[in-house]
Amino acid sequence: MPQSIRVTCIRKRGDHLNPHERIQGLGGTNADGTRWFMSEEDIIAELLKPEAQRRWNFYVTVGQHTTWVIVAEHLGRYYLKTQADGYSPDNLLSLPECPP
Repeated sequence: MPQSIRVTCIRKRGDHLNPHERIQGLGGTNADGTRWFMSEEDIIAELLKPEAQRRWNFYVTVGQHTTWVIVAEHLGRYYLKTQADGYSPDNLLSLPECPP
């Protein structure tokens, strides 16, 4: 069963205006206080695995609302977004920038 990992920051690519191409990677803090960061490509590869083979699922909490990070496709390119939660369409893009 995959471990649920909370995403608390995002790293964006340059000045891209296209929301389907903005994310470079996601990050957060482990229970022991160490920081983690994974590239968009690695997270997409992980989320495209069958559930039984997956190590992690990723989620975002904005306010009191939690939603899962999922893979979507636009014009033949995969990208990350959150499941529709009825509140905010930009849960990932509204997160703070990950430290370098």
